[in-house]
Parts: sequence; structure tokens; C-alpha cells
Amino acid sequence: MVQKYGIYVRRINYGFTRVFEQFHRKANRHFLATFVSMKLVYAIVLFSLILTGATSCETEKETTEQKITASNIDSLLIAHPDSVELLLWRGEYRYKEHNYELAMQDAAKAYRLDKKNPKAKMLFADVLINRAGRSPQDVARAQDMYQDLLKSDKKNLRSLLGVAKTYTYQQDFNKSMEYINKVLKIDDKYRDAYVLKGTNHLAVGRLEKAKSSYETAVALDPNFYEGYFFLANIYEAEGNDLQSIQYFKNALELKPEAADVTSEILYRLAVAQQRYADSKESDEELEVAKQYYRKLAKDTMDFYASRGYFHLGFIQQFIHEDADSAIFYYNKALQEEPRYVEAWHNLGTCYDYAGQKTKALQSFAKALKYNPDFTLSREFADSIELLPPNDRRTPNQTE
Repeated sequence: MVQKYGIYVRRINYGFTRVFEQFHRKANRHFLATFVSMKLVYAIVLFSLILTGATSCETEKETTEQKITASNIDSLLIAHPDSVELLLWRGEYRYKEHNYELAMQDAAKAYRLDKKNPKAKMLFADVLINRAGRSPQDVARAQDMYQDLLKSDKKNLRSLLGVAKTYTYQQDFNKSMEYINKVLKIDDKYRDAYVLKGTNHLAVGRLEKAKSSYETAVALDPNFYEGYFFLANIYEAEGNDLQSIQYFKNALELKPEAADVTSEILYRLAVAQQRYADSKESDEELEVAKQYYRKLAKDTMDFYASRGYFHLGFIQQFIHEDADSAIFYYNKALQEEPRYVEAWHNLGTCYDYAGQKTKALQSFAKALKYNPDFTLSREFADSIELLPPNDRRTPNQTE
């Protein structure tokens, strides 16, 4: 998942003269741009690597005795705990669902039971390089396993692409492209080869070529929601909010009901929509963004619920200039995630604006408690402590 940074207000001058920055729509754009950075591009690269090749397992399979399905696989394994066939089926299913830690349990056991089984070796290598805690040694080991598989089947597309992925992790993009081209020479419609190709281009800053590769992947598989998500991220990085909104919407419409990235896509869509509304100074477009944030606020995950409330507070504070409503939403965000540093900071600026010095200082202190390096709150707190006790900023004050 991508790390998020809150949007907050900076005091330009402080001391005995109180200054409240008026953040108008154009100024807000600077803070919303926090979401478009090299960290974001890096996260896209990692996310696309994780998804590449993880969508190939079937959901049911005929066995000699009984059909295996997602609903009966656990009970079958209870009855036959050492069945390599069953372990591989469940491992592949979990791998497809991006549940790599659980997939590793099945893959490791299947490989331990039958190290000569090429399917067990393949799954073990795939999970080894996709799990969150992979190490350089894991990547090297997986690369050796893929190469070993290629000795008996030189045209195995999954093995070839696996080797390419290991080189991408090792940042040897030329070698990765070499293996990707081997895959496409065998099958020029192999979707995941274009996904990894786009990832390599993205990693070295070739955005146009990355877009072309991802667009080819989407053309080959119109239901590939991840491809639309990757494209949305690129257009967002380029500042093309309208195009990114459309691709985020496509990803949201196509994603499986059980996909665990739904909230992330919705969040990114909401931020893009807010930024677009800001650029057009459109209340109608802003209302669409607010609807997305209200939906996020109901999310079962604290992270996304708190972000939904936070952005609603931000809109109230800096666009509608309604400090009371902003305070309400920031407090709701903090109920969901008490360690949300940026929410504490913005809450402090609202209390500061309202002349509630004690509450403002308490809020800035909370921000600094959870992140001592958040110097902006220290600057605000220091400036308040230098002010006359009855000094109160008015909404029309500017620098």
C-alpha cells in the first residue's frame, strides 16, 4: 500500500504580529500535490511488481475424486494435510488474491514435500519475491529456481517472466527487458509481460513508454483493473487530473468485489477529484469529491475512514472557511486514528484561528508527541506562546 501524507497549513510569519494564511483554491493545489511525488512512483512500481503474474490461477479444478473450489479447499486439506495437489491449489488461490503470507505457508509445505515438483517450485519462487518481507537473498534464490525450471522448459512464460521480475527487483532493467522480450517473442499477447515492461519504464522515468505498455495490457485484457489503476497514477503524476479521474473510475468499476484495494482506489479518486475541482474552481466538482470522502469516512479500515474525515475537514477549513465544521471533522478523523499527526496539526490551526490558545497548543503538542520531527507544529506552538493573551486573528488577515 502507498504511504499518505496529510495536507496541512503553514504559518508564514509569527511573533507579535499574527498572520493567518488564506489558502485559496490555487494555493490548495500545492498541498494536494503532496500525493504526486517520487515516493508515489516508487509505490506504483512495487505495486505493479506484486500484481504481475499473480492472476493466473483457476478458481476450480477437476480432480479424480472431487472438484476443488474455494469453499471446500480448507476442509479437503484438513482431511488430506499432506496433499501436494491441494496445497498447490490453495497456494495458487491465495497468491492470486495477493495474500502472500498465507500463500507462502502452502507453497513452502508443498515444496518441502516434493522438491522435484515444478509447480511447487514455481509457486514457491513466485511467493518468495512477492511477499512484503522479501530480502535480496530471497530474490536471488527465486531467480535460481526460475532458471532451474527453464532448464527443462526453455519456453515457460511464467518462469521467463519470473526471472525478469527478479532482475527488476535488482534494478538491472536491461536484463529484465531481455527476458521480457523473450516472453513476447513466444507470445506477443502475454499481458503480464507488458505490465512488467511498463513497470521498468516507469522505474527509470520513461512515462510515455510506461503508459504505452500499460495501455497495451489493458487492451489485451479490458477487465484488468490494475492496469487502469497504474495508468491513473501516471496521469496523476503528469498533472492530468481529468484523465486520472477517468482511469481511477474504470479501476473502481472493474475491480472484484473482494479486492482489498477498493478503498485505496476510492481514496486516490477522491484526491484527484478534489484537485480537479480546485483547478476549475467548481463547487459542483468539489461536491463530487466530498461525496467520495463521505463514503471513505464509513470505511471499516481506520486509515481510510480517518482520511475521509480529514479531507472533509480540510475542505471546510480552507475552501468554505468554516472553522467550527473543520474542527468537527478533524476530531472525527482523530477518533478513527488518534496518531494522525496532520489532523492534530490542522485542528490546532483551527483552534488558533478561533482564539482558543490552550486547545491549539494542546493539539500541536499531540502532533509533536506522535512525530517529534514535525517541525511545523513546533513553529506554530512557538508563535502562539509569543502572542498577547487576547490576540485573535480575523479571517481577512493576510501576509
